[in-house]
Amino acid sequence: MSFEGQAPKTWPKANLTPNARVVLAKRYLKQANGQVVETAEDMIYRVACVIAEIEEDKYGKGKKETGALAKEFYNMMANLEFMPNSPTLMNAGRDLGQLSACFVLPIEDSMEQIFDAIKNAAIIHKSGGGTGFSFSRLRPKNSMVRSTGGVASGPISFMKVFNSATEAVKQGGTRRGANMGILRVDHPDIVDFIQCKEDNKEITNFNISVGITEEFMLAVREGRPYDLIDPHTGISAGKLSAPEIFNKIVEHAWQNGEPGIVFLDRLNEGNPTPLQGKIEATNPCGEQPLLPNEACNLGSINLKLMVMEKNEKMVINWERLSQVIRLSVRFLDNVIDVNQYPLPIIDEVVKGNRKIGLGVMGFADMLILLQTSYATEEAVDYAEKVMKFIQTEARIESQRLAEERGNFPNYEGSIYDGVMKLRNATLTTIAPTGTISMICGASSGVEPLFAVAYTKTVMDGTALVEVNPLFESFAHEYGFYSLELMQKIAAKGTVLGLQEVPNWVQEVFTTAQEIAPEWHIRIQAAFQKYTDNAVSKTINFANAATREDIAEAYRLADELNCKGLTVYRDGSREEQVLSIGTVATPDQVEKKGVESLGIGQAIPPKTPFIPEVDTVVPRPRPTTTIGVTEKIKIGCGNLYVSVNADEKGICEVFTNTGRAGGCSSQSEASARLISIALRSGLSVETITEQIKGIRCPACMRREGVNVTSCPDAIASVIKKYNEVGIDFESVQKGTKKAAPALVKSSVAEREKLSREKVTGKIVRSGVAEENACPECGMPINHESGCVVCTHCGYSKCG
Repeated sequence: MSFEGQAPKTWPKANLTPNARVVLAKRYLKQANGQVVETAEDMIYRVACVIAEIEEDKYGKGKKETGALAKEFYNMMANLEFMPNSPTLMNAGRDLGQLSACFVLPIEDSMEQIFDAIKNAAIIHKSGGGTGFSFSRLRPKNSMVRSTGGVASGPISFMKVFNSATEAVKQGGTRRGANMGILRVDHPDIVDFIQCKEDNKEITNFNISVGITEEFMLAVREGRPYDLIDPHTGISAGKLSAPEIFNKIVEHAWQNGEPGIVFLDRLNEGNPTPLQGKIEATNPCGEQPLLPNEACNLGSINLKLMVMEKNEKMVINWERLSQVIRLSVRFLDNVIDVNQYPLPIIDEVVKGNRKIGLGVMGFADMLILLQTSYATEEAVDYAEKVMKFIQTEARIESQRLAEERGNFPNYEGSIYDGVMKLRNATLTTIAPTGTISMICGASSGVEPLFAVAYTKTVMDGTALVEVNPLFESFAHEYGFYSLELMQKIAAKGTVLGLQEVPNWVQEVFTTAQEIAPEWHIRIQAAFQKYTDNAVSKTINFANAATREDIAEAYRLADELNCKGLTVYRDGSREEQVLSIGTVATPDQVEKKGVESLGIGQAIPPKTPFIPEVDTVVPRPRPTTTIGVTEKIKIGCGNLYVSVNADEKGICEVFTNTGRAGGCSSQSEASARLISIALRSGLSVETITEQIKGIRCPACMRREGVNVTSCPDAIASVIKKYNEVGIDFESVQKGTKKAAPALVKSSVAEREKLSREKVTGKIVRSGVAEENACPECGMPINHESGCVVCTHCGYSKCG
């Protein structure tokens, strides 16, 4: 069904920031021949009308009643109080009509069924969805295959086939699909699975999690072996030491954040329809455990807007929250009927269980408005109270819908059979909300703030300071705002330790890496307590965190009844060398906070120790230089490299890509550092040796590109004109002659430089390669195994 229509002029405008409107135009709004043909208000109107009209088409409501409901849906979304998952915004009322973000597909142990799953995954990815898989039913590698007389290749080899298929299919025509791969901890190939992403260039389209069992955790606690079970025969295939496997999981999570863990028995304890099968897998971000061939149906309430002033104090607006919850449940139940599912079997299973996942975003913003620090018992209490209220109100509305429309079809034999009527088998889920929280101007899901301020470089090279709006508001209200302070915070990456900022404000505006891991987990557990499905959250660790810190986090998550855990240690990805703010050294990590938990607590950044060394001061930039500019084809367009020289030789480099984004800012940074290095006496050979051969996937993939990255391109131009020479003197005199070799620094100068030893490291506050969005160059967040840019909407899992 294709919806045509514009939002009535008398209806309110959406309360969107300019940046949110840009992202909507780029990724969400309807286009024709590459041109946007609807406004943000038109999109919200389209979604509201299509989701409301099912009441008339299927449930017999009149046009007037349906029209009134559409306006309620519109107002709720235009006010940014609630937002459904991205595919609903993109596809409701369009020909594609696929409104779900994620699915779980079964993989059975036969070649035909394996490749059926690959085909079905490709269809889902084409429609814009992500997929979760359990590979636990596949027989282990080297098992005998009777039908062929050969041996099985095992789950990991087939994961690579799924990964390649995903790479080949653009998700919804715009981005590659995301996958979750899960393997039970008692599968004989579990060691290979844990190690399968040691090379982060392998299996790049998958997040992976180990399916943990209660038997395994008991064996870990008791320090004993546990049984491996051959899924083909159902009998023991040997034993492994549970503590050793647990430590191996910890080691790899410490190294690069994967694998995560999923507590399978706990997922099935909460399975509302046990007669329909066991839960074996989740969606790619882990918040939605699903049966085979189920799809998620997600939406989130903006808690930032559920706070009001009462008697000169900020309090939660429970009345409005109740209204939004009930309207959201009705919205999501309608989505199930409107949705055009990519496969008939998915349509059947989803409509049999009618699961919805209502969650939240803006929890960190709510705490800030309530002047509560994230890492406190008060915050944990708020988390429990808010989620209990949402769960209770959602259940009341689902019961009302059951009276009106009937129970979900698989109600008989469910955990609710004979207990209460219910329209939906599940009601609540805490999703990451990456892009929709950006649209709503809210913090992501139940995560703390990622940063209070940071520096954004625009196309002309101007550095702009972006400040969290709530912090800026507090600074003005309490009289400590200054532009200099905002710039200092952006450079430092934190407000901790700044004398200009009141202590209570510092506590309220702590960021993800400054919060001790146990508080992350306790907040997650508080939300999980009243959530039907699961909670998507990343547990952030400082770079100095130890393996034991990760292990203790896993044990705590198990103890507090979390359904899974994703950890990320700052800088642990191979490419990342820098991050926002400073990083504690191992001996600085203090064991404070909740002492009984014993997890290393993040500490306020301190002035780093800088050893005394001989200072190298760059010579001033000359007033006059001459140079050449070369145009080089790179992965995302063209790079223009200018090499300038004075009478002493090459002294500076400029770059320009003709566009904003990561490449532009990173190349400019490289050029500035190279220029400083050249004027500080480093030889051209030393510099080019350091930057040549650096690899960039965009350059490697694009045909006709003769360099491996932007730095490699810069190195090639510098090297070329160092050898050919730039004749500064001839140009200065106005004469024409062949360019001789460049004037080099003296041998004595170079020998003196080579003897100087600098033991410190030159670092900058800001965004590392992995922490920079490849599309806009802004900071990205690590959420549940994925990276999300809350500025332009870019995301990638795996």
